Amino acid sequence: MTAETLYGLCAAALVGLGLFGSIVDPQPARKILSFNLLGGGVFLLFGIIARRGATAGMGADPVPQAMVITGIVVAFSATALAVALVLRLFETTERATLQPDAPPRPSGDGADPDA
Repeated sequence: MTAETLYGLCAAALVGLGLFGSIVDPQPARKILSFNLLGGGVFLLFGIIARRGATAGMGADPVPQAMVITGIVVAFSATALAVALVLRLFETTERATLQPDAPPRPSGDGADPDA
């Protein structure tokens, strides 16, 4: 098994785990994490594509490398925005989940909020 094959299998596993986490888990923080996992798998796949061109006797292809670097920067900024939105959701609704039937967070003063 070559290194490219091993990296390709790791990229496929990362993409699969990222897709599974973003589809199954309702919590926004875990969705952000799984989306980053999926992006890491795609970046690894692009890196493999760039390396395979270099091992075939040709020069390394700079386009996939540039796409990976640009994608990392965009993924970082999108993650920062998503975390800021989740924090705003928590400040507004007192819960950090997207499920409408989740119980509200109890208040810390012990008073009945319905009274």
